[in-house]
Amino acid sequence: MSKRVVLLALATLLTLSLTLAGCSKPADTPAESKEPEVVKVGWIGSLTGDQAVWGTCELNTVKMLFEDINKNGGLLGKQIEVVGYDTRGDATEAVNAVKRLTSQDKVVAVIGPNASGQAISISAVLEEMKVPDIATVATNPKVTVVDGKTKPFNFRVCFIDPYQGAVAAGYAYDVLGFKKAAILYDVADDYSQGLTEFFEKYFVEKGGEIVAKEAFKFGDVDFRPQLSKIKNAGPEVIFMPYFFKEVALSANQARELGINAVLMGGDGWPSEVLLEMAKDAIEGSYFVNHLDFDDPDVQEFKAAYKAKYNLPVELNGYLAYDAVQLLVDAIKRANSFDPVAIRDALETAQVKGITGQINISKDTHNPEGKDAAIIKIVDGQYVFQQKYSAK
Repeated sequence: MSKRVVLLALATLLTLSLTLAGCSKPADTPAESKEPEVVKVGWIGSLTGDQAVWGTCELNTVKMLFEDINKNGGLLGKQIEVVGYDTRGDATEAVNAVKRLTSQDKVVAVIGPNASGQAISISAVLEEMKVPDIATVATNPKVTVVDGKTKPFNFRVCFIDPYQGAVAAGYAYDVLGFKKAAILYDVADDYSQGLTEFFEKYFVEKGGEIVAKEAFKFGDVDFRPQLSKIKNAGPEVIFMPYFFKEVALSANQARELGINAVLMGGDGWPSEVLLEMAKDAIEGSYFVNHLDFDDPDVQEFKAAYKAKYNLPVELNGYLAYDAVQLLVDAIKRANSFDPVAIRDALETAQVKGITGQINISKDTHNPEGKDAAIIKIVDGQYVFQQKYSAK
């Protein structure tokens, strides 16, 4: 064999070996179909602004619960990473956060937000990306249903405004015996408008009279003009369906004006901040809540949260706890981290949460039949009165 032939043969073998090497994957490169060892779950809510105390508690709760799950072997053999983004209390920021969670972070589900306006705004993104969301304390009906059509990827663990407004009206009229009510509400907020509408509807249907109805806009700090008109109308109860900061400011101003009517609100009230800002002004007031803070079923969670963060649990923490339980149950029953499979499992969920039994309706994506808790503020404490159902 000539030297030239030998060289040609060696060159051919070298070319073939390089070609084969280029076609194969390195030994340490994972296969394309291999699932990630870490699965991401998203959270959105307010970490800055007036509602930051609620958002912080929600995110702390979600992280704490998944840390515990990870320590105990994870979920379906995977570790869970929580990715949280601040909405700054803004609907546009909520949309941007969900876009980032679903397209960049590739989360399998989203927990939050607590605010109805933000929860309503993210629906189109969830549907486009086919990722389910479980809202915590977003009570406006439009979060899950609009014009009789159920949004396919929106769920929640809280009862809704029509029910909450009916509970407040029924308790004020039937139990407390009030026949004349006034309403002060935030005209720029979906939550406040919803509770106002249904409180007024049910209170009047029962035979009560709305003697005054005054509005303000989010960001206002002086409520005296509206409160002066309310005072002149002589109500026995004033319904204040908005959030704790404005409740504190308006309650203090109402008492300064000499208004002695009983104050009443919804689930936007309970916060340690409310008690700090307006302890005396809100003494003897009532609000509709999602649970009894002293219920034995919630004490273990309260203690664990306090031990970890050295902070009290805000209302949102309890609903975030139940949102996590709902999601974990759905993933286990679906036996999958596929977002659509998780969505399908959520539609038939029945979970005993710390805020009550959560039976998700496939027709509404709401927890149907949850009892409300009536709370009274006594000596600067939230004191449970009774479970109350709208009739």
